[in-house]
Amino acid sequence: MTTPTAAHCGSVSALTLGLPTRTAIPEAKGSLPKGLFVAKVPVSAKLKQRLTNDIASITMLALLRPANTGVQAGTKVPEILVLGLRLADRTPAVEVPAEVIDLIADQRGGSGIVFVCVREGTFEGAAREECALAVRRNVPVKPGHQPITKVHAGAWKPAGEATLELPEDPSTVTMDELWNCLCAQAILDSADGTDLDARIALRDRLIELKALETKLTRDHQRAKNPTQRNEIYAKLHKVRTQLASLK
Repeated sequence: MTTPTAAHCGSVSALTLGLPTRTAIPEAKGSLPKGLFVAKVPVSAKLKQRLTNDIASITMLALLRPANTGVQAGTKVPEILVLGLRLADRTPAVEVPAEVIDLIADQRGGSGIVFVCVREGTFEGAAREECALAVRRNVPVKPGHQPITKVHAGAWKPAGEATLELPEDPSTVTMDELWNCLCAQAILDSADGTDLDARIALRDRLIELKALETKLTRDHQRAKNPTQRNEIYAKLHKVRTQLASLK
């Protein structure tokens, strides 16, 4: 019997990601029409335009469940989808489409979704196919507060280097733990899903402080007034001290 070809987004498929063959969606069943995600919910004209102009195609690459992974059932995440978003070819290259990811994730309820974003990019002057993994997770809030979600994305890398690993012995983890493991791989490029929310918060704080350090360094170089330069330098010193304490 011939094995069906796995669905793919660009050159990326469940198999190139390293997922088990039994989790792969056949190519004939992988394509999802973009209109599916705006047919039953109110969507702004701006978001419809982004879906139309920034997304070339949407493809279901894999579906992970206890039955096809050997992972134990969880209490929060019943299944995990791996969804390919082929981004439109344009200059500058389209970045990870957080608004579209929000739109799709809203319609999947409690399912976890790993978004595999694929685009044509350039590196050192040469064209290459690039991939970035993204997920939407709940942000920790105090009991009784309104739930908050946030889209997180990893770095762009050559499409052939994008992987999603399952634990060596899947039977030792639950679907909830697998979700954290895959989120850690997507966001932090680490297979360790423990204490994930705190590690994500630390990463985001480091990114914020580094951006502020760059801005203040530039402002300090441009400032002519001595008093202003001293004030900026004091802020810059404070930021650098915080960075040193977090690394």
